Amino acid sequence: VQLQASGGGLVQTGGSLRLSCAASGRTVNNYGMGWFRLVPGKEREFVAAITWSGGSTRYADSVKGRFTISRDKAKNTVYLQMNSLKPEDTAVYYCAADQRALRMVVSTTAADFDSWGQGTLVTVSS
Repeated sequence: VQLQASGGGLVQTGGSLRLSCAASGRTVNNYGMGWFRLVPGKEREFVAAITWSGGSTRYADSVKGRFTISRDKAKNTVYLQMNSLKPEDTAVYYCAADQRALRMVVSTTAADFDSWGQGTLVTVSS
């Protein structure tokens, strides 16, 4: 499966962005999906994840209450709505698929995700 992330850009502190992750080649409707971010010089960080059904989500403490992950099965797409953005949210954001199908709990560990998109840059100015 190929994942294409988009929607990044430059936004001021307090602003909002919505990232999209469009899948092609195969449906991701049976897979848990996640968003991770990477800042140069730091380790890749878990941001949010959603189960295949959409019934369960998980968030990093740093984004809880500000970010929302969702999915549209008809469009084979996963979204990350980011509100109240802060300069520390600046990073390259990657979407990923955990291709262990139909799991009731979605992982927050990058090693469990085996298909990755190319990343989209989010820059939050102060």
